[in-house]
Amino acid sequence: MATIKDVAKKAGLSVSTVSRYLNNHPYISEDKRKRIQDAMAELDYTPSSVATQLRSKKGTMIGILVSRIVNPFFSHLVDSIEKNARAHGYNVLVMQTYDDKKAETNMLEMLKQQVIAGLIMCSIEGDSKNIEAYREYGPIVLCNEQIPDTTLPQVFTNQEAASFDATSYLINKGHKKIAYCTGGTLTRGGHGNSRTEGFERALRESNLPMKIDWIFKQVHTVEDGKKVADKLLALTEDDRPDAVFTSSDEVASGILARYLEVGKRVPEDLAIMGFDNQPFTEMLAVPLTTIAQPVEALGRESSNLLMAHMEGEKYQLDKSDLVLKLIIRKSA
Repeated sequence: MATIKDVAKKAGLSVSTVSRYLNNHPYISEDKRKRIQDAMAELDYTPSSVATQLRSKKGTMIGILVSRIVNPFFSHLVDSIEKNARAHGYNVLVMQTYDDKKAETNMLEMLKQQVIAGLIMCSIEGDSKNIEAYREYGPIVLCNEQIPDTTLPQVFTNQEAASFDATSYLINKGHKKIAYCTGGTLTRGGHGNSRTEGFERALRESNLPMKIDWIFKQVHTVEDGKKVADKLLALTEDDRPDAVFTSSDEVASGILARYLEVGKRVPEDLAIMGFDNQPFTEMLAVPLTTIAQPVEALGRESSNLLMAHMEGEKYQLDKSDLVLKLIIRKSA
């Protein structure tokens, strides 16, 4: 008895495309419809209603992996991906890793078990080679993550260059003692590594120090930012940095809030640089200088690329909107 895989092979199309045809999803060309119909007729294939219902759940489900959905950047990114996916007949399943490799593996196992038909990874915790091994079960696209020496399709912005420019901006404003906050662990190839490289390059080219007391790892939230501020304020005035570059608007706003709370001035006592340009940043007591990310474009292009792979088609990324921009306000 012929299977859906047999039909896909005979038609020269992907299983997901045949699945979408069987479930009457839009955006299937007449040429593909004809090829599927001809293959079904030649193979005498008749789908059962039960199998069709199962395929409707599996073949059109896209997985989205993020570190924390409460981070406004990721919530807007997921929204962009889902809107585009739904417009093309796909549904999404979102999972948070909380920076846990096991959670990442759990999502990859869902791809292996065909719970999802494709996966967009918006944060990476494990080794890229391990992730590549799962591609035999379905397409995987990296979004907002630039991993060197991988064959995985990637949709990213030049975060190293943007971080270098942002740090150089602080240096050109006269700041010589610059602290750094990252959501990663500072391991090579790890989360946020591109931003770290840009920050380090700017300091190195200006012969500025990178002191251990000014480096903060795995910080993500407003509360984390307040704790960073407390540690900075606990330093002697001579050892205290005069600027901080953070990889998160939330962390930056936490530092800002604590400094103002204890009567310090921003940017006079501490210049603060964020990252993402969340909507709230221009409404803070001291509007935040930050780096704007093209969230809509990242979501659109990564979902377009994944859906093309799922349907066995080629897709040329539109990189015209994948550009980071320094937004100068009053905090730095």
